[in-house]
Formats: sequence, C-alpha cells, structure tokens
Amino acid sequence: MKISRRAWAALVTAWPALAQAPSAKRNVILAAMLDEIERSRKLKAVSSDPLYFLEYVLDDIKGIEYAATLGGLLSERDLRARIARVSVRVGSPEFDNTNFVYSDANFSSRFDPDQFPLDDDYAALRRGFWLATDRNLKGAIEAIGRKRAALRNVTQSETLPDFSAAPPQKLDGDLTWQTVDEKKWKAQTVSLSTIFQSFPGIQDSSVEFHSMQSRTHFANSEGTAATFLDPVAYLLVRAAGQAPDGMRLRNSLLIPASDAKLLPPEGDLKRQVTRLAEDLQAMTSAPLGEAYSGPVLFEGTAGAQLMAEILGSALAATRRPVGQPGQQVPFQPGPFEGRMGSRVMPDSFTVLDDPTKADWKGAPLLGHYRLDSEGVAPEPLTVIEKGVLKTLLSTRQPTKSVKTSNGRARIPGLYGAKAAGISNLFVQTSEAVPAAELRTRLLKMLADREKPYALVVRQMDFPSSAAIGELRRIAANSERPVSLPLLTYRLYPDGREQLVRGVRFRSLSARSLRDIVAGGDDDRAFHYLGSLAPFAVIGGSNYVYSASVVAPSLLFDDLEMEPLDQDLPQLPVAAPPPLTN
Repeated sequence: MKISRRAWAALVTAWPALAQAPSAKRNVILAAMLDEIERSRKLKAVSSDPLYFLEYVLDDIKGIEYAATLGGLLSERDLRARIARVSVRVGSPEFDNTNFVYSDANFSSRFDPDQFPLDDDYAALRRGFWLATDRNLKGAIEAIGRKRAALRNVTQSETLPDFSAAPPQKLDGDLTWQTVDEKKWKAQTVSLSTIFQSFPGIQDSSVEFHSMQSRTHFANSEGTAATFLDPVAYLLVRAAGQAPDGMRLRNSLLIPASDAKLLPPEGDLKRQVTRLAEDLQAMTSAPLGEAYSGPVLFEGTAGAQLMAEILGSALAATRRPVGQPGQQVPFQPGPFEGRMGSRVMPDSFTVLDDPTKADWKGAPLLGHYRLDSEGVAPEPLTVIEKGVLKTLLSTRQPTKSVKTSNGRARIPGLYGAKAAGISNLFVQTSEAVPAAELRTRLLKMLADREKPYALVVRQMDFPSSAAIGELRRIAANSERPVSLPLLTYRLYPDGREQLVRGVRFRSLSARSLRDIVAGGDDDRAFHYLGSLAPFAVIGGSNYVYSASVVAPSLLFDDLEMEPLDQDLPQLPVAAPPPLTN
C-alpha cells in the first residue's frame, strides 16, 4: 500500500496515542518506553524544527565467554548489561537531522547512563530514557541547523526525503533465556585447544566460546512495540605460524548458531579444529604463489563465502551524506548503485534474500528474523532475476535506487541511519553442473589456453581474522579489495594439486560476477556474523548481524592473482620448547 507524502505528514504530526502491545502491562521495560514516548509529545514545540519521530531500543544482554590455549584456560567472563539506544528526528520526513556528516555527533553534555539498571525499576528506566531523549534532541536540533547551513553552499544532484513511511508493528516475542551448559562448554573449549599441542610448528593458537543473548525491547512514536530474543552462540578458533622465509600465515574457524545447543557435537568440532591445524601446517611448507591470470574455481564453501562477501555489501542501498563545504565525505557508493535493470550475473542465476525462512534442508538458518532493526516486517525479496538486478536491500532512508524500506535494516549505521544487510541469501542457477564436471571444465579451459595450471580456492578469509595492520596492507592498493584466499591450490593438467601461499586477488569485485562460467549442483550453507567492518573482521565492530548464504561452487572464466607485497619478519631466534611435559 502506498501512502502519499501529505498523508504521511499528517500521520507523524498527529503523534497517535500509543496502544500498548499485549505484553506491555506486564513488561516494565516496554511500559516505561511507551509512557516516556507518549510524554515526549510536548517536546514538539522546543524549536522551530519539531520533534516528529522518536525510537527507543533497550538490549537486555546476558553472555558468557571462555578462551583457552594449548590446554590452559586463558579467561572466563560473565556479562550482564542493559544498553539503550535512542533515535530522535526533528524537522519532517522530507528534511530532518539525519544523513549529515555530523548527524551522530554529541553536541551537548551527557547525563544519561551508559548502561541502564538491571532491575525492572520503572522510575529509573523512565529517567534514563528521559535523559537520553534530552541529549539526543539537543544534538538533533544542532545537527539540522548545521545541515541547513551546509546546504546553502553545497549542490545536491538529487533531493530525496530523509525518512519513509512504514506501518506500525506489534510483536510479543518469547523473552525466556536460553539455557547454556556452562560447565560443558568451559571444559570443551579447553579440550579443543589441546589439539594444537600436536602441531609444534604452529606458533599461536586459541579457542574461544561465546554465548550472547539479547532480550530486545523496541518502541517508536508511530505505535510500533516489540519484544523478542536475539541470541547467538559461536566457537572461534585462531592459529598462526611462519613459513621458512618468515611469512606470517594464519587460519581461523568461526562456527555460529542461534543456540549453543545447535552447535556441532564435540567429535565434529575436534575434526574441524584438527583440519584447521593440518591446513595451516601445510600452508607453512607450501611454495609461494606467483602472478596468475586465468580460470578459477571456488569450490565448496568458498563459493558461498565469496557470495557472502561480494553480494553482502553490493546489495545494500547506500546514500551519500551531506557534507560541509570543502570537506571530503568518507563515503563509497555501492557497486550496484545506478545499475537497476542491468545484467550483473549470467542469465542463469537468480538471487533471493529471505529472512522469513528459518531452515534449509532441515538445518537452521542464521538470518531468520521477524522484524528488522527499524521495526519493519520483511518479506522474501528477489534481488537478481535471471542475471538482472531488480532491487537493492533498503532501510527507511530513501535512496536513489529504492525509496522505501523492504525490511533489511540490520544494525546501526552511519549519519543517523540504519545499515542494510542480507539475511538468508540464496544464490541459485538454473543450469547447475555436477561438481565433478566443474573440475572437468576447468581442466579443459586449462588445456585450451595452454596454461601450466589453473587455480582452485577452497577457503576465503571471510569473516576475517586479520589484525588491523594486515587489513591496512590488504586495502592499500585496491579500491574494493576482497579478503585473502587462505586455501589456494594449483590444479595441473594431470589432476594433481599443489597448495600455494601468499597470494591475493587483483580487481575481483561485484563486476566480476558477470564472468561466472558455471555453478555447481553442490549448494553449501555458510553461516556468519556480518558487520560494517572491512571483510566483516572478527571483533572489529560493536554491532553484528546474523546471516546465512546458500550457494554452489562457482567457476570463473578469468581472474587475476598476485603475490602479497610485504616485508617478512624474521623467524624466532631459538627453537620452540616442547608442548607437552
């Protein structure tokens, strides 16, 4: 249903009475939020730019974390906190304080608490929201004034509204905490870390277990009121070593699930950690890769990882913020901006994003949700149909490509807006090729081009476990770099494979998807935690979202690779001590 701008303006001006959700009378947090929003109606007259929209979110967080190395417990931590987020918009949906370089700036003193009380104290909760509203309102009034002044000296190519309409929603979700067997996971974390005792060539290793649950309370001035549990549990394994020439090499494993009970059994985890260690040890003795141009096969999980990284960012609708005159705005438009209706993949490929789907082939999917972070109910969305870009993932911030929300706001973004992200992304091909035939085709392309070998990639470094210094080196000479391939093999004409190390892709981007030759019939589900950090680097962002990608192996016609250009550290002076007594 379309709503005219006049009707939308009348809707937000009226500040409808907030009908409480079914659980509001017994949920002290939600009741405090709704009552304080209702009381804030009088703040419309504070300035010439009236308060027209108010949003409260409170995350009631409970978590446990364990970390171990080589059979010794490094740390254990219990987390319990309540974190609130308040969004204030002044002006009107046509023009407000967001989408400006200073939209997120704190122009006034902060008196509201960083964390809210853990007790369900109605008066204390309301006081916290009152102080947070006061601070954010003052900042919003300052920001819209500066934005208006900046626009007197800045020319915009297209004038868009700053906010779009969305119908109010009610969601009374189950807030019961999941039970986590803390004794089991503490012992299992330590046990898994002992696997690296059998690999003396690996210099650093760690195993971490994280269980984070958030009882989310959401309310806004349009009448949306929602409560739901947002849990995630994951096992994170990291390891690093050195090649004989000094090159630092690493490998990592991130296994997420919506509940700790859904993580793989201990036997499967041991096999995966052992495989990681074996792969890393093989990498340290592998030859250094060299410059390459030719066909590349992303086999197994690597195909889904590549789609998660490239499409995960390319499909999000973006909008350039208003900047100060003469100021460089840190903004990079999405690679699919302005390409609506254009071919972005071969015509046999269709891509669907579906947050309503909870499982695939009987296994749970991580990207399932009922409301996004703006309280909008999502629906299945075909973003690419027969190779043609049909739409982008959008929030309530209008963009040139998409003017309204399709329920894909996942986490807080920049410049007073939310960031869009994928949920459950299905990459499908109508001309699926048996996995064995993909290798046959690759060998034929190798022979036709008279090349000594082709390349097969079986693991990408996504989400990345790289340190900040390495991330900077990776991004130094590329406008849109992709993560490093961790397991790359030369495939020789006789079918023999050889692992190589120290290579990166050159000019691999969303535009390269048009050069896919074929997709396999071996769809794999890849689950991960996305963020706004480069390469979704683990631990690089305060906010993450859960996502799943189902995709087949992918054969590309022609890609370029080059060796890493870096200074190599020296090997340790002394040999390592024994890892066992």
